[in-house]
Amino acid sequence: MIRKRTLHILNGQAMYNFFKRTNFLEQELMVPFNEAMCYGKTYNDLFSNEFTEIRAKVHHVSPVQYSETILKPLVPLFSEKFTHIALWFDADMFCQINILSLLAWLDQAEHTDAIDLYIVGDQFKPMSHFTLKAKGYYAIYKQVLIDKKMPENIYPDPLKKGVELYLNYLNKDSDLMMYIYKYKDVPEEELMLALLKNFKHYGLGDTQYFEIIKSLRQKHQ
Repeated sequence: MIRKRTLHILNGQAMYNFFKRTNFLEQELMVPFNEAMCYGKTYNDLFSNEFTEIRAKVHHVSPVQYSETILKPLVPLFSEKFTHIALWFDADMFCQINILSLLAWLDQAEHTDAIDLYIVGDQFKPMSHFTLKAKGYYAIYKQVLIDKKMPENIYPDPLKKGVELYLNYLNKDSDLMMYIYKYKDVPEEELMLALLKNFKHYGLGDTQYFEIIKSLRQKHQ
């Protein structure tokens, strides 16, 4: 008989540290997903060597450093069978594209059991809960992250909204790009802080914002 085991996959190191500190999910196996899949190129074979090389370039690190930070914490997911998987992520675009990538991998790995998805708010408190199966998410991942196309159906709603934002946020007429362009004379550091404050629905970090600002300003020099 298989012992029922749960793996909790959390949105990044900050949430992992917070859950540890507050003894939330005590005794449970938790791993952080430290990626930013909504930014930069990706590859259709998730977590493969090619994928690692491409994503390491996006993050300006070596493949070895990438493996240390991103892949090593996920070893239990890759090497063990779990009867139950729970995902803990925010509602923003950043997190939703990370969720999609994990569901795509689980789909490829033929994980057939139900998955619990918890969408969290401030202080990582659960706001909503969905139960889903991984089936079909690999096709959606390829459509969205490789072909940059909007799939017909996406469940649940936060994921659908995240995908819509993802497919649009780097277009020149997106709210984000127009804001950066409007404040083209504001120093980078100051503008980055304004973006963090005003565009929480994207969930991007300072590194991504700096790169977006730089590339937009180079184009318009």
